[in-house]
Amino acid sequence: MISDIIKYLRKNKKLKQSEVSSTANIAISTISGYKTNYSLPTFEMIEKIADICGYDIIFRNRKTEYEVSTKNIDRIKE
Repeated sequence: MISDIIKYLRKNKKLKQSEVSSTANIAISTISGYKTNYSLPTFEMIEKIADICGYDIIFRNRKTEYEVSTKNIDRIKE
């Protein structure tokens, strides 16, 4: 499933695997591993790939529809 999301993000931005891997500073074989589900990226790597592709990761509460982005999570007070 995460492989499909990464592929969608990358293709929507018209980026090649090699471009994402070089920008993320990881081996192209690592990106290929994500694509084939041979390995799974950490959440930090998912966030980095999303950022490279121009996306934010947003968590939305289904009941209240309150949203929190990974970009501003550290600024929110409990």
